[in-house]
Amino acid sequence: MRILVTGASGYVGGRLVPALVRRGHAVRCLARRPEYVRPRVGPSVEVVQGDVLEPASLAPALAGIDAVYYLVHSMGSKRGFEEKERAGARNFGAAARAAGASRIVYLGGLGTGDDLSPHLASRQETGRLLAEAGVPVVELRASVILGSGSLSFELIRALVEKLPVMVTPSWVRRRAQPIGIEDTLDYLVRALDLPATGHVVYEIGGAEEATYLDLMREYARQRGLRRIFLPVPLLTPRLSSLWLGLVTPLQARVGRKLIDSIRHDTVVLDRRALADFPVRPRGYREAMARALANEDEEVAATRWSDALSALEPQQWGGATFGSRLVDSRSVLVDVPPARAFAPIRRIGGRNGWYYAAWLWKLRGFLDRLVGGAGLRRGRRHPDELREGDVLDFWRVERFEADRQLRLAAEMKLPGRAWLQFDVEPAAQGGTLIRQTALFDPKGLSGRLYWWVVWPLHRLVFSGMLREIARRAEGNADGRAQEA
Repeated sequence: MRILVTGASGYVGGRLVPALVRRGHAVRCLARRPEYVRPRVGPSVEVVQGDVLEPASLAPALAGIDAVYYLVHSMGSKRGFEEKERAGARNFGAAARAAGASRIVYLGGLGTGDDLSPHLASRQETGRLLAEAGVPVVELRASVILGSGSLSFELIRALVEKLPVMVTPSWVRRRAQPIGIEDTLDYLVRALDLPATGHVVYEIGGAEEATYLDLMREYARQRGLRRIFLPVPLLTPRLSSLWLGLVTPLQARVGRKLIDSIRHDTVVLDRRALADFPVRPRGYREAMARALANEDEEVAATRWSDALSALEPQQWGGATFGSRLVDSRSVLVDVPPARAFAPIRRIGGRNGWYYAAWLWKLRGFLDRLVGGAGLRRGRRHPDELREGDVLDFWRVERFEADRQLRLAAEMKLPGRAWLQFDVEPAAQGGTLIRQTALFDPKGLSGRLYWWVVWPLHRLVFSGMLREIARRAEGNADGRAQEA
């Protein structure tokens, strides 16, 4: 089918596009800023400029389209988000009808009753307005979506990682039915297989109910963190959102709308989805475990030269990438990639770490004091590396000749650490060498450790990168001259 996806720059949309491509569909994305979306989708995906609030931009985007996904929302708007949602739904429904689209697949929110929060009420009104245009609508209503990068998951992560003791207002005990992002995507993709008739609403959720308190406790358990939860009788959504703004990456206005929605139970009452879809969702424990595991794979596969521009800057401690803390720098050398990579390939062991050798020895000594191996393990071969090799108190996790070396730390740390080197031809000529230190802290102690050693990291890693560049440019084989 020829599919149009709106909201492809969002969390769900960005994961839906490759899932549709794998199913063999021809995918087009509607984006207000196509230049932002194009690098994030495959070469087979078409990206066109358009905005649901600008009706004239929709007809070209919908031309020749069989089905559409409506994943747009204005939750982050400063004011008047409900009216923007209404206008966008009306504009898009009319344009889809004029283009002859066979169906609209829409992802909304669970919740029942006459006193729904403005956010949930708007989500459900959007589904009704899309259907009023006359195009068949498959509306999926979900509660908490669990996946690395999702709003709810990042809220839970930030609270549990940063706060050893948490006050827990009443809203953390409201019932929800969390669903994993993979199961959500399965429902969305399979909605194309249903008969296209009228406006059909499906409530989707995981295999079991859970409160936000259950989710926080489960996250702490899986991360091996000891946390204390202290109940308080009252904490308004406004006060909660201001508090969240201090300890989480959420904007306060988004947090307030999210918490205002959490005060409602969001559980599946209508189980038709289990009868009409061949999807059997996971429970929240497995969904959370998969979120953490998939995050490791996603970060491991990241090309830092492409991703660093999107990192959230911080005044102290580098940048953030999900739960990871990142310190990255690059240097341009006037040599080909193979020559630039030569000193990287030879790093460690008797070859040393190229800068501040006494600090590396001190770090190895301290590691041995707490039961680690220190620097004594050396390396298998002075010139060769392969995945799985020991490299002092690191292990080679990924090795691509003349392109990438990724080391996983095996020293004693309050978290997990990696050191990565990427080498690639530069657009302006020469070769770009990028060095990235990456740390996944375990609780508050891990963050304190990172902040304390960060000045030393900047000193040591900056000096190391300068010496790598000097050696790459100074000798054809990348070896340093003996002093």
